[in-house]
Amino acid sequence: MLRLGEKYRHLVHGVGCACQSLEVQQASLRLERLTRRALLAGAGAALIVGVPKPVLAQASDKPPQTLFRQARLFDGTSAGSEAGVQVLVEGNRIAAVDRSNNPPPAGATVIDCGDRFLMPGMIDAHWHTLFAAVPVGVATTGDPGLIYTASTAEAERTLLRGFTTVRDLGGPVFTFKQAIDTGTIPGPRIYPSGAFITTSGGHGDLRMPTEIPRDPARLSIMEQVGGAMLADSLGEVQMRVREQLLQGASQIKVMGGGGVSSPRSPLDMTTFSEEDLRAAVAVARDWNTYVAVHAYAPQTVQRAVNAGAACIEHAHLMDEATAALMAEKGAWLSTQPFLSTEDAVPLTGPSAERLNQVIAGTPVVYELARKHGLKVAWGSDMLFSPTITMRQNTMLTHLSKWYSGAEILKMVTSTNAELLGLSGPRNPYPAKLGVVEPGAFADLLLVDGNPLEDIALLGDPQKNLAVIMKDGRIHKNTL
Repeated sequence: MLRLGEKYRHLVHGVGCACQSLEVQQASLRLERLTRRALLAGAGAALIVGVPKPVLAQASDKPPQTLFRQARLFDGTSAGSEAGVQVLVEGNRIAAVDRSNNPPPAGATVIDCGDRFLMPGMIDAHWHTLFAAVPVGVATTGDPGLIYTASTAEAERTLLRGFTTVRDLGGPVFTFKQAIDTGTIPGPRIYPSGAFITTSGGHGDLRMPTEIPRDPARLSIMEQVGGAMLADSLGEVQMRVREQLLQGASQIKVMGGGGVSSPRSPLDMTTFSEEDLRAAVAVARDWNTYVAVHAYAPQTVQRAVNAGAACIEHAHLMDEATAALMAEKGAWLSTQPFLSTEDAVPLTGPSAERLNQVIAGTPVVYELARKHGLKVAWGSDMLFSPTITMRQNTMLTHLSKWYSGAEILKMVTSTNAELLGLSGPRNPYPAKLGVVEPGAFADLLLVDGNPLEDIALLGDPQKNLAVIMKDGRIHKNTL
């Protein structure tokens, strides 16, 4: 509690001890609640302003140009590739796709692709930037130094695996995103959700036993760092959604049911009422964006879809009726091909049992999605280990059990970009992603070999990605 000297004793209105003042008590509580969040925000801000930007010796009116010549192009939407294509990048945009073999512009950097495979940068539609490589013990205690150190290293590794964009579905990532966007640290573009919205006892409620029962005047550790926000009434749901949008969320993540990594929330449970979910959807629509709902069980998915959720995350336990409802309502399915326990951190107890439920449901969810023609996005949802995040590309190759090489490449580029586009005016990036066409962002990968014929090539990015360009800047070139 705060202690005041003689100079400020008038603030306690004559009470002998300053700690008895209601005003001082409230101020102390506010400071205590904000300490961890301020540390995280301050760490992120330090990343942005603490490193001086390079100063160019001479300004140029013309943005730099890079010409990829003699490429075998996959444009993100076609069923195949086209040989002998040139792609001109100017600044951070694609300026031209040239099939006439025109000479390079004066002063342009030329990359001779030698008939290698040129494609758009890949998009992971379910990622957690600040929790992917951080052990769960660190994540739940909210140590800002460890979280930002591990996540900075992981952001660059993510980019070097060929993922130039991610949709972040839960975490205090706003200032971290700014650090990447300003070029202070390397990493993928981030579509942030901010804190995921959950109920008491829901997935994402990772409070310590000492933090239960909930005290509305005192935020839990996860709430203080902005990882999750509890909402146990319709008014709280609306407030928490608005708070994330106020901070720059491009979409909202709501925990509709239980999950694997929260041992006290079983997969079959449903948290928010349909009225609560409708309230969240209404606020997001007022901001011209959408809600993605974490849900596994059929009744949980159905409730979210009926409430107007645009996208369902996971849905590994869904049934025929649920798939039919999603198709009828036009809801997106963003799911992950978990095939074995190797695709997640080692788990024990209830979490291990739930992971096995998810693994068993993986073939079912993809078969139902194909049968009912659902709009399917791919995401990896790697969590809590830098060793596990290395399987991000392996998770992509798992799709070959249900999809062709062309279908997989389209899913991880233009289809995922279509899902990102649901953010409408809240979209933080103004040009097209996931395609190679004039005006699109210059996010490009040059692959040794043809992943249309062998998708396993993308499973080893260190070996098979020769060039990685994001936003017109080359981050890797082994030619």
